[in-house]
Amino acid sequence: MTTQLSSPTANGPAPRPPGRSPRALWHLGVNAIVVAWLALFAVVGSAHHFLPHAFWLLVHSLLLGAVTNAAVIWSGHFAASVLRLPEANRGAPAALRLACLNAGAVAVIGGMFFDRWPAVLVGGGLVAAAVTAHAVWLVRLLRRALPGRFSMTVRYYIAAAALLPVGAALGVVMARGDLGGDLPERLLLAHEMINLLGWVGLTVAGTLITLWPTMLRTRVADGAERAGRRALPVLLAGLGAAVAAALLAPPPLAAPGVVVHAAGLVIAGIPWVREARTRAPRSFAAWSVAAGSLWLAGSLLLLAGILLSTTSWITVGERTSMLTAPLAAGWIAQVLLGALSFLVPVVLGGGPMAVRAATTGLERAWPARLTVTNAALLLCVLPVPSVVRVVCSVLLLVMLLYFLVLLLLTVVRGIRNRRKARAEPVPPQAPAPAPAHRVLGGVALGLAVVMLAVAGGGAADVRSLPILERSAATSADGGEVTPTGRTTTVEVTVRNMRFAPAAIDVPAGDRLVIELHNTGTDTHDLVLETGARTDRIAPGGRATLDAGVVGRNLDGWCSVVGHRQMGMVFGVRVTGDAGNSASEGSERSGESEESGGTAHDHGGTAAEGTGESAADAFDPMAEPADGFTARDAQLPPTAEGSGPQVHRRTLTVREAEAEVAPGVRQTLWTFDGTAPGPVLRGRVGDTFEITLVNDGTIGHSVDFHAGALAPDRPMRTIQPGESLTYRFKATRSGVWMYHCSTMPMSLHIANGMFGAVVVDPPGLPRVDREYLLVQSEYYLGEQDGTADPAKVNAKEPDMVAFNGYAGQYDHDPLTAKAGERVRIWVLTAGPNVPSAFHVVGGQFDTVFREGAYDLRPGGPERGGAQVLDLAPASGGFVELALPEAGNYPFVTHIMTDAERGAHGVLRVR
Repeated sequence: MTTQLSSPTANGPAPRPPGRSPRALWHLGVNAIVVAWLALFAVVGSAHHFLPHAFWLLVHSLLLGAVTNAAVIWSGHFAASVLRLPEANRGAPAALRLACLNAGAVAVIGGMFFDRWPAVLVGGGLVAAAVTAHAVWLVRLLRRALPGRFSMTVRYYIAAAALLPVGAALGVVMARGDLGGDLPERLLLAHEMINLLGWVGLTVAGTLITLWPTMLRTRVADGAERAGRRALPVLLAGLGAAVAAALLAPPPLAAPGVVVHAAGLVIAGIPWVREARTRAPRSFAAWSVAAGSLWLAGSLLLLAGILLSTTSWITVGERTSMLTAPLAAGWIAQVLLGALSFLVPVVLGGGPMAVRAATTGLERAWPARLTVTNAALLLCVLPVPSVVRVVCSVLLLVMLLYFLVLLLLTVVRGIRNRRKARAEPVPPQAPAPAPAHRVLGGVALGLAVVMLAVAGGGAADVRSLPILERSAATSADGGEVTPTGRTTTVEVTVRNMRFAPAAIDVPAGDRLVIELHNTGTDTHDLVLETGARTDRIAPGGRATLDAGVVGRNLDGWCSVVGHRQMGMVFGVRVTGDAGNSASEGSERSGESEESGGTAHDHGGTAAEGTGESAADAFDPMAEPADGFTARDAQLPPTAEGSGPQVHRRTLTVREAEAEVAPGVRQTLWTFDGTAPGPVLRGRVGDTFEITLVNDGTIGHSVDFHAGALAPDRPMRTIQPGESLTYRFKATRSGVWMYHCSTMPMSLHIANGMFGAVVVDPPGLPRVDREYLLVQSEYYLGEQDGTADPAKVNAKEPDMVAFNGYAGQYDHDPLTAKAGERVRIWVLTAGPNVPSAFHVVGGQFDTVFREGAYDLRPGGPERGGAQVLDLAPASGGFVELALPEAGNYPFVTHIMTDAERGAHGVLRVR
């Protein structure tokens, strides 16, 4: 192995003058590309909340950028080394291939970022061309070389490079969009398997045949090359079967292919295990590669289980999203960082002392770093509170940044010491292994860091953490009852928006333990009036509530905002000697519910109220502060271009405090920080691809009325930190509502989760001005609090507004010029109140409502319209021309709602 890494000539190492060798300079330059892509990955990870397609960018800056470059660079290096042609992997052709590869990667990422599919097509073609040229070069290199012991490694690289263009083509097709049925999920899985298991997996497997024993400072195990030759056809057969089934068959038929591929890895990996038993890993490089291999093994087992457990490719698409972090961060990133930490000191060279120093610098605090990385990643993939998951993601990002800093410092020191370099770099001698107590201390430190992160995340979202059982047991009001010493354990199931059973009987004096199982589609909990409660439970989850010794009847409920009002209530009925006191307790409980139910329900919201009523602060005649600017009501123009368009947009759920009337503030649940959410516009035949990201604190979803498709998957509720992609084709015109459809739907809409999609009717004429007004209601809770669920349930709004702010266009009017043709689109978002849109002093000569014209100009009856009447969730537009200058008020002619804020002014000059 020494000869392979030092790249000898046929006659042994050729002496060179002191300084940096051309080989070292080449590797420093090309590996700087890998580091640059890793830095971009860190930047995207830090700013992902503000970037469109953030998750896609994270994955592809790592895999398409850093990993693909590393695969091309190091497969070229190792191929030339094992074939004893060390100078073949440098020069203008290699540089041209790398330039083409990176130009293509930049084009693909830029095309996705700016929604330019032609750029993605060109970029994908460049990437495929570069890797194909790399494969051709490897074949030529293999043909001109003499037979070698490890020449099968090059065949791994050739097979891997031949697969990448296929995976790139699938990626380009998916980026185009407009795919129906379950085809997106099929193509995505095939794309991922070809690129991750084929391009990356085969490259890694071929490299580890020789690199792994070199990392361990031991000899290659007998039979390693034979195992490598036997494994390659098994790996390719398994991968081919899995991809073919993904494209053509139901999911269970793809599982055998995954199992066969895993078997190929076992065949290749048996010698690696023997080598590790001969000399145990003692460095960051070796342990990082080993940890990555374990993440790969677990991911393949889970993938096979997912494929066997369902016949729906849509379900497979939902479930395999959980494998992204284990494969990308757990396997690929750890193998890449481990390889870099071992190989960079070698290519820096400078003699044994310099290589040893560089290796020591890169492995600083490695036990703690490795522990933090893998423990944080494990928490990220487990069902932990969203805040904990975010903190652990930050820890992973910090570990990457720390490695990049160490790498930069190591390279800088190596360049500064180049005058001390010897004629030719030699393989590193093993640094003195860290004492066992230091390794264990580093592991303990890493675990402590992760535990502090978990504790900090739990403190930031205390309602999501389990309540200590002993605390709950001592909080119940036992009354005069004598404890029996017995425990009553009951199982309660959440089904839809109900507890089943809704009430239970418990003997007086028994200790009550409730096992809660959430079989619904949203997050729920169970709170008793004593204060005992479960944690917030995700769908499919379980929790235990220890209510302590029970001496009276108790009431319970789900504390997620609005769920109690939807009927999620629970009762504990005491039987036996405590019956009389139980009745009295029940009366006290009823009084508590009557007076405090709403307050309890708001306990689960994103912001705590101040206690001051926002409804009391609302004055319909109040003036906003100086410099007030209303929300821009101008409708965005239709995208130019002929033929169907694909509109891609990321909608991020955020909780935001906002002023909704002068002096009135509420905490809104929003799409992209505004209520209403962003306006989308297109034509009949256009495709919309919307990525929903939940950065809130509870579950949310989105329902686009503009699309006609089964709601099961795209409209499902996603929990904090999750995302989904919603594709639909606009087949009919109109102004369509979109909104959160998570129960209670009325409350989510009332808290601001709604918006409009405008789909132009064919042949829609141009007008001089075009506005969009979305009418909605506010059910004001406390100042800076959320909507009052009781008011929503009773249909008693405090305010009605256009575009989210009461009376805003009185203070900052819409504008037009006399004689101009004005089109006003109106959507009634509700959730409860209809609209009767009217312009005072104006008459409509065109009325388009719910996909059809009620009135068009030029008819023999010379008719007009005075109002556009719309039920909740319906919309349309009117057109008019105002003949003279003046201020024309517009209102809903449901006058009490106009007086609650649904009014504005159209100023004509």
